[in-house]
Amino acid sequence: MGFLGLFTRNKPKIMSGSTKKDGFDGWIKCTGCEEMVHSKELKENLSCCPKCDHHFRISAEKRIEILADKKSFKELFDNLEANDPLQFTDSKAYTDRIKAAQEKSGRKDAVIVGTCTMNKRKVALGVMNFAFMGGSMGSVVGEKLTRLIEHAIENNLPVVIVSASGGARMQESIYSLMQMAKTSAALARLHVAKLPFISILTNPTTGGVTASFASLGDVNIAEPEALIGFAGPRVVEQTIGQKLPDTAQKSEFLLEKGMIDCIAKRSELKEKVATVVDFLMDNDENVDCAKTRAATLDELIAKSKIDREKNKVQIDKHKKLKKR
Repeated sequence: MGFLGLFTRNKPKIMSGSTKKDGFDGWIKCTGCEEMVHSKELKENLSCCPKCDHHFRISAEKRIEILADKKSFKELFDNLEANDPLQFTDSKAYTDRIKAAQEKSGRKDAVIVGTCTMNKRKVALGVMNFAFMGGSMGSVVGEKLTRLIEHAIENNLPVVIVSASGGARMQESIYSLMQMAKTSAALARLHVAKLPFISILTNPTTGGVTASFASLGDVNIAEPEALIGFAGPRVVEQTIGQKLPDTAQKSEFLLEKGMIDCIAKRSELKEKVATVVDFLMDNDENVDCAKTRAATLDELIAKSKIDREKNKVQIDKHKKLKKR
């Protein structure tokens, strides 16, 4: 062994482990309580924070999965696509925006409609897709919802529509605004047919959607802390020159003011909707009970009117006696 051999040795090569890649590691910061929540736990809890119950936005497909009985949903009118009647261009051509939205969402437009069973009760279900241009309502959305309602009338089905939208689609201008009237007219025909419409409002539901079909439910149900209104809080503040309370335009505020009928957590939503539909559809006992209550109320109103007339006569007599 040479002199240098006393101070050197063959060191085994150390295998360096692969460095951890940057990016998503399964943890998400809750926008409600700002706590860290694991994606698996969030998924198991229907995308609701297990710590503060903040409801995260979910896809239209997930909505259908939550509301419809397993493998019961059958999509209708999925062949409709928007055209560009105004040849509208802002920073990008409308046709390019449509194409980009279709590639991103995997859908042709901003609503999915069809039939399904909900606790074994068949319903006509429409779900707006916020991932497609902010769930904006253009001519295709209005047409698909109108066709869904007409299909429900023909087949004696209740209608359930889940709204998640920024409002009417500006790229279609008057064409999108006319969908407000068209969907409202279709719902009027549904009402004449004595079929119920359950409207579910989620975060956000704004603009022309709120101003039309989303607010016309026989029962309006909202998710907790959903933003619901016509114009957004920033626009309202700029218009009135005042700061809005943090609770303004939220589900809880609207429930207090009577714009919605109830708030349902996502885990309870299907059961509540199914219960309402069962109550309103083909339930002779409930209908008879409602008729009895209405008849009793009419009697009370009539009696109250007679009493008021009697009181008025007595007051007039008293006034005449005082004048003498």
